[in-house]
Amino acid sequence: MPTNEELESISCQFYDIARFPKVIGAIDCTHIAIVSPGGETAELYRNRKGVFSYNVQTICDPNLKIRNIVCRWPGGSHDSTIFNNSNVKEIFERGQYGDYVLLGDSGYPAERYLLTPLRNPVTPGEILYNKTHIKTRNTVERSYGVWKRRFPCIGSKLRLKQNRIEAVVVATAVLHNICRTRNDPEPDLPVQIEIRNDESNVPNSIDNRNGQTVISNLIHHYFDRLAAD
Repeated sequence: MPTNEELESISCQFYDIARFPKVIGAIDCTHIAIVSPGGETAELYRNRKGVFSYNVQTICDPNLKIRNIVCRWPGGSHDSTIFNNSNVKEIFERGQYGDYVLLGDSGYPAERYLLTPLRNPVTPGEILYNKTHIKTRNTVERSYGVWKRRFPCIGSKLRLKQNRIEAVVVATAVLHNICRTRNDPEPDLPVQIEIRNDESNVPNSIDNRNGQTVISNLIHHYFDRLAAD
């Protein structure tokens, strides 16, 4: 994750995308398809699309670098479960990043440090909040496209022994970051369509009241005024 010295710079770069303030990361999960691991726990790896996979959580910065990765959960795990058991949540809970926030989709519960879209935006400020949120959060989706095009092994299906899969996925993430730092050209290679959780089949997470309050205050004090300009 970013150092304290990087926070302001990263936040400014995110702000330049769509004028969403205080963002230091976009979070999401992506499925890395694998062959059936076999054994008694194999079905844990079958995701909602019926594909065996790992559900890999990443947090990316505005330059599409992967700043945090969790690759140990089977494909049947929900995104919010992975986040709730991650070290990065503990860091935010301790307040290490102050009032800086992550942006996540509706698969996550809203927290004071993890802002999610509104389910039913009505006012101009709420509509602008959602529009800006989605555009800014899109960086993590773009990072998956670049990462998987560069390393087709994780964009198709990994055919490795299970004890090697996590190391390979993390290694490709590190190499992806090196390529981003060096501004290496992006390869134009085919990659399978992203395997995602179908959130319409997943009960909505219960938002933290503090998260709802942060979002409401942000809309009232910032996005309402921005929409009125």
